[in-house]
Amino acid sequence: MRLPILCRNIAVVAATSLLSVLPAAAQTSPYAGQQDREIKSLSAEELRDLTEGRGMGMAKAAELNHYPGPAHVIELKDKLGLSPAQLSAVEAAFARMSGAAKPLGTELIERERQLERTFRDGSADAGAIAAATAEIGALQGGLRAVHLAAHIETRAILTPTQLTAYDRLRGYDKAGPAPAGPAIITACTRGR
Repeated sequence: MRLPILCRNIAVVAATSLLSVLPAAAQTSPYAGQQDREIKSLSAEELRDLTEGRGMGMAKAAELNHYPGPAHVIELKDKLGLSPAQLSAVEAAFARMSGAAKPLGTELIERERQLERTFRDGSADAGAIAAATAEIGALQGGLRAVHLAAHIETRAILTPTQLTAYDRLRGYDKAGPAPAGPAIITACTRGR
C-alpha cells in the first residue's frame, strides 16, 4: 500500500515543480535583448540593409515567380551567359534601383527613429501614432515597389533559357540548385 502512495506523491511533487518553472520560461519574450537598440524596431542588419538599398526579401513575390533580381543576376552573370549588352542593362537596372532605394531606406530609418522617440519620451498618442505609421507604411510600400520594379525590368532583359537557368541556380526548381564545377561536367557526360 505504501508504494502507490509514494509514487503518487512523487508525481504530484514533480508536476508541481514543473508547473512552477513553466510560467518563468513563458515570460521570456522573443524581444529580450532588443531593448538596448537605438531604434527598437530595427536590428543592426536591417539598418545596414536599408542604408545600402538592399532588398531584404521585399521582392519575394517577384523573385519566386520567375522575376529575377538584378543583384543576383549580376552575381550569376557567367553561369547565365549574359551578353555584354545584357550585363550593362542589368547593371543599369540595379543602379536605378539602388539610387531610388537608398534615400527611401534612409528616410524610413529616420521615421522609425522619430516613432521610437515618441514612445521613449512618453508623448505617444493614438493620433500621432496613426500619422507616423501611415508615413512609415507609405515609405515601406514605396521601397518595396522600387525593388519589385527592378525585378520586372531585369526579367525583360533575360531570355527564357536564362530565366530557367536562374531559377535552377537559385534552387527554385524542383531539382534544386545545379551542381558546381566538375559535378556539372560529370552530370553532362553521363547523359551521352
